[in-house]
Amino acid sequence: MTHTTETGWRTGPRDTPVAALRRAVGAHPQKVFLDFCGETHTYEEFDRASNRFAHSLQELGLVAGAPIVSMLDNNVDAVTTWIAANKISVISVPLNTALIGQFLRHQIEDAGATVLVCEARYLPRVLAIEGELTALKTVLVRGEFEAQSGSALNIAALDDHRGADESVFDELPDPGALNALIYTSGTTGPSKGCMITGNQMCHFARMLTRSAPFGPDDIYWTPLPLFHMNAIATGVVSVMLVGATISFAPKFSVSGFWPAVEKSGATVVSILGSLGTLLARADEHEAMARCFGQVHTVKGNPFPEEVKQIWRTRFGAKHVGSNIYGLTEGLLTSMPADGSYAEGSSGKAAPELDVRIFDDNDNEVPAGTAGEVVCRPLMPDIIFKGYWRRPDDTLKVMGNMWFHTGDIGMFDENGFFYFVDRKKDYLRRRGENISSFEMESSILTHPAIEQVAVHAVPSPLQEDDLKVTAKLKPGATLTEEDLCRWLVDRVPYYAVPRYVEFRSELPVNPQGRVLKFQLRDEGATEATWDREASGITVDR
Repeated sequence: MTHTTETGWRTGPRDTPVAALRRAVGAHPQKVFLDFCGETHTYEEFDRASNRFAHSLQELGLVAGAPIVSMLDNNVDAVTTWIAANKISVISVPLNTALIGQFLRHQIEDAGATVLVCEARYLPRVLAIEGELTALKTVLVRGEFEAQSGSALNIAALDDHRGADESVFDELPDPGALNALIYTSGTTGPSKGCMITGNQMCHFARMLTRSAPFGPDDIYWTPLPLFHMNAIATGVVSVMLVGATISFAPKFSVSGFWPAVEKSGATVVSILGSLGTLLARADEHEAMARCFGQVHTVKGNPFPEEVKQIWRTRFGAKHVGSNIYGLTEGLLTSMPADGSYAEGSSGKAAPELDVRIFDDNDNEVPAGTAGEVVCRPLMPDIIFKGYWRRPDDTLKVMGNMWFHTGDIGMFDENGFFYFVDRKKDYLRRRGENISSFEMESSILTHPAIEQVAVHAVPSPLQEDDLKVTAKLKPGATLTEEDLCRWLVDRVPYYAVPRYVEFRSELPVNPQGRVLKFQLRDEGATEATWDREASGITVDR
């Protein structure tokens, strides 16, 4: 079953963030574009600042097609570095600010950048791995720092390289040229740089504004970091496309959320789905009452229906959750224009993509059957161009010239899409398929559980056994047996775990994602509780 509203290859819109900025400057130069906790920048001011820095980057020797790495917090320089680089067709490589040690070394070295822009507080991390970096030559430091006489790097203050030349770059970037490298989380191996074009950035933004429309009078607020596609493309670029204002928070805080919304005047909020759940269940706040109805749209992962209803009734929001399924390599689904959706779905396939569900032999499966999500673009430059300097890894995900997402999903008879699990985390036990995603969602509803990973453990039988590795909330008391008995009434009999282990911390990568491969390798440890040894039986 082909899930597109139109068939055949077509050109479609061709755009770039730089072109979008130029249009916004022409339409409303004095309007506030960026707001960082009260530090505001108009479209015209930002455009001039990014022109100055772009000329300065050229003076440092950067040319079209070269990468520039940045390690910046949510501030105007994070956006300026990206757009300034794009104005001279240099590839922006924003790094996760949690990176350290070999995680940081790998991404800087893999990108091959000669210039790095970073916060002063991250400079020691770079210096600690300096001897393992073969391409990096110059580091521009934001903020005060101590002189490094023993370093072979050219370390200079960013303030000394902001530039003075505000002249406009007449030529706009090619929409098909690389705009950014966004690194994957690397939960199963080294992280890979997804090659993102300017046109793909704008395509992401257009899809999100289509899913949850907003306009020039809106203020878009987010605490999400400017090294992820969410804040970059669906935040900054979508705001430029409609001529709105975007307000950034340095970090997320449940107690500080409503005061920040009130101060910024936010009408659109972009958060992750889990944060939406925390806010829905948070204590009352005076600012919450004063802001009732102010936020009309809450963007994020698809929210549970219960949480959606709380946002509507408790906070007065009208549009809650983004019915989008996608990954950095490409967005694949979106909510239909009329706003209708099926509960639990992520909308329907975007009309710009041919999205299908395949079995392990690349045969398409019928509606109602789970399989791997694959797609092909029906327009140029709307999904990634592959993994930077990794042609073999690119070919691995392009089986039979379809992009294989590595995710398990399903379409129903009406064309609505449902995410099921990551393919590598999909479990089969006693002849039944088990979604670790659904299991984890169920377990997180327990009031004592803060973090959880559901994964396989090798079994003496042909199929794996199921293990729950979890972290309790501070002060919570719960035994492994209690959790198992609690699950008996809430999950199918075949999904009740054999093993449960509580830990003070779960192993995570710099993005905070649990390293399930490590938990799988560790298996049933000495600290693991075994249901079969306890004598608990589960009836069919």
